[in-house]
Amino acid sequence: MKTEQSAALMERAQGIIPGGVNSPVRAFRGVGGVPRFIERGEGCRMFDADGNAYIDYVGSWGPLILGHRFPAVMEAIRGVLEVGTSFGAPTEREIELAEEIRAAVPSMEMVRLVNSGTEATMSALRVARGFTGRTLTVKFEGCYHGHVDSLLVKAGSGMATLGIADTAGVPDEFARTTMALPYNSVEALEAAFAAHGDEIAAVIIEPVVGNMGCVPPLPGYHEALRALCTKHGALLIFDEVMTGFRVSFGGAQALYGIRPDLSTFGKVIGGGLPIAAYGGRAEIMQKVAPVGNVYQAGTLSGNPLAVAAGLAMLRHLKAHPEVYAQIDAAAARICAAAPAGVTVNRVGSMFTFFFGTGAVRDWETAKAADTGRFKAFFHHMLEQGVYLPPSQFEAAFVGAAHDEAAVSATVSAIRAFGG
Repeated sequence: MKTEQSAALMERAQGIIPGGVNSPVRAFRGVGGVPRFIERGEGCRMFDADGNAYIDYVGSWGPLILGHRFPAVMEAIRGVLEVGTSFGAPTEREIELAEEIRAAVPSMEMVRLVNSGTEATMSALRVARGFTGRTLTVKFEGCYHGHVDSLLVKAGSGMATLGIADTAGVPDEFARTTMALPYNSVEALEAAFAAHGDEIAAVIIEPVVGNMGCVPPLPGYHEALRALCTKHGALLIFDEVMTGFRVSFGGAQALYGIRPDLSTFGKVIGGGLPIAAYGGRAEIMQKVAPVGNVYQAGTLSGNPLAVAAGLAMLRHLKAHPEVYAQIDAAAARICAAAPAGVTVNRVGSMFTFFFGTGAVRDWETAKAADTGRFKAFFHHMLEQGVYLPPSQFEAAFVGAAHDEAAVSATVSAIRAFGG
């Protein structure tokens, strides 16, 4: 497989962009080798600068649930280009997208659109502190909620890939507002609330972790978390930037039957364009300016391009609920082909192969994975034309564009791995 053009582009990029990339995991530091520079996508495939084709299981890290250049999304974007890309003023489409989200996610009684998952989680935490008058946040080891200063504590994902425990540039004062607990441990939650129950403003959680690889909740875990938050007056925040409209149409909260106080969404709600949202109970969201005194703003929030793409995506998924059964079945088939000695975690259409480890239920068990064997597997699959996340600690995603031919080729590539 030729990589000369990608290698030349990476060398050029490193002279002007830190590490040559605009998001760290793209640099292939966790797997080595030459990062592929992508020129275009179509359906379930991407094509790089050297002309190589790949079956894509990254899908822009989750949002391309219908594949690259889905016709309805492209048509919606073209329609907006005819009238203008940004106004800095309200548009009717913003209302329509918020209404679609609320209809699918009943806990989102009011919705504020923002530009990224990081912005959504940062804003949700600020609202939680403003509403409760408390300071402490509980998060979970291995969960990533964007590069918010106070949440870059044991944040998994790209930091785990790069071997960074906690990041420089975050004052100790910020870090001390966050308690990091082991995921899936009810005992740790109970101890934290027993010691600090009247200080905890919010608990923020990935309801299905995607940022230490795919790690689902143990039975009863979310129910215990919901009960503890209610008992102690803390707000429960579901970070559904990855799971929202991915593991089910109403997100993980619909899948597990849990109603959080606040939620953050992103990825899928933009149809591949940058957008996110946070929202929840009306009495909490009424704290947000200009109605309340918790300030948050964004010039490009609710921009017409992203809103139109998101509307096209959500309306298609709403009209075609069979998409979820299709992509879940395809993911199950791929996972069934996993090599011997591999732990497979899957929730719906997101999955991770953990090499050389037992059950993976939290960060301690995830980080025991054999990253060397994963590296060999990753490059084997890449040579076979299958593009997986370039890190042991990321989830892969199946989309509706992964047809029979793509899934069969993927299964064959997995079975050919001899490492």
